Amino acid sequence: MTEQEGAAKARRRCRPSVRAGDWAFAVVGMPLGLVGGVYALAVLYAGALLSLTVLGLPFVVAALLGARGLGALHRRLVARMLGAYVEGPGELARPAGVVARGRTVLTDPVAWRTLLYLVLRLPLGLLGFAAAVVLPLASGWLIGFPLWVRLLQPGPRPAGWPDAACVVLGLLLLSAVPGAVRALSGAERRLARLLLGPARAQRRVRELEAARATLLAENADRLRRLERDLHDGTQARLVALAITLSLAGDALAPAAGPDLGRLRVLVDRARGQTDDTIAELRRLTRGIHPVALDGGLEQALPGLTATSPVPVGIRLDLDVRPDHAVEQALYFCAAELLTNVAKHSGAGSAELTAQTAGGRIRLSVRDDGRGGAAPGAGSGLTGLAERLAVVDGVLRVDSPPGGPTVVTAELPVRL
Repeated sequence: MTEQEGAAKARRRCRPSVRAGDWAFAVVGMPLGLVGGVYALAVLYAGALLSLTVLGLPFVVAALLGARGLGALHRRLVARMLGAYVEGPGELARPAGVVARGRTVLTDPVAWRTLLYLVLRLPLGLLGFAAAVVLPLASGWLIGFPLWVRLLQPGPRPAGWPDAACVVLGLLLLSAVPGAVRALSGAERRLARLLLGPARAQRRVRELEAARATLLAENADRLRRLERDLHDGTQARLVALAITLSLAGDALAPAAGPDLGRLRVLVDRARGQTDDTIAELRRLTRGIHPVALDGGLEQALPGLTATSPVPVGIRLDLDVRPDHAVEQALYFCAAELLTNVAKHSGAGSAELTAQTAGGRIRLSVRDDGRGGAAPGAGSGLTGLAERLAVVDGVLRVDSPPGGPTVVTAELPVRL
């Protein structure tokens, strides 16, 4: 990509634009926002009035179930029109018994957060409709004011400063329409993600469940590979060593005396088989606990960068040693990221940075390669993010086309 093409692409990215879905949501969303807001306010008002009667709790339970349905409708609209996917909160638990089910609905945070969304959505819907419909109509009326006034008033009318002021004001308002629609659409997306998705506790439980499932699957697969390698490799070497030692024993006790030449050959073979078996065992146990971590990350990370085929600079500021699980996760994360740099980035150099601050440890790998790295693109970043989630870590990827790529892993120092 030439410098001129890159500059043109950057100008296109910076140029303000409004999606067709933003306009559609501003128009369609106004009646939906009005209905939802009136529904939420009516539920709160009627629920407060009926709270002292026997109808109060059943009414609130039914209203909260209806709020969940409205929340699902708004999630679909936000995803289809605004292009913002909002994760569903999950199904409501169904315990046995009417009283237990009613208590579950009354304590459902999703339904109450949806009611709050519907209340806040009402003014946003009105503002969005005003920005997408009322403001352009008002701008058109102001721009055409000199014509309207001459059509409505008979006789000649000289042009004056009010005509020019109306035209200028109309053009200014018209130019502000895309920005207003874009800003209100962004507010709609943020509000939907904040209140229509699962609560933080629910999201955290899902992340931990997914991370646990990933960890169990990886451990099971690792144990199967280890068992297969021990059976097919190390066990076979040990059997061959036992046979060699048996042959050496036979060479020591023939009727004519020890066969020293054959015995020397068998001892050399046994020594080689022993060395091969030890090397095999070291290879198999290397992924269980890296020996390099015995001295901590300050000693292990420079060893990783030294073996990278791409020149890697390193900056470490580790004033506290993290927990063993965190340390091991960071070590394997650094190894995976440096492998990605060597295999996929086309980089000429890279830099690894690790530092601790505020009870968290942050590891970053930056390269000057072609960029375009993303989870799910075959670089192993998805699996790496899932493994980091097991120890409450997060992975962030910043890799625009053309580079540079910066991948950052952040974990707590103490679990």
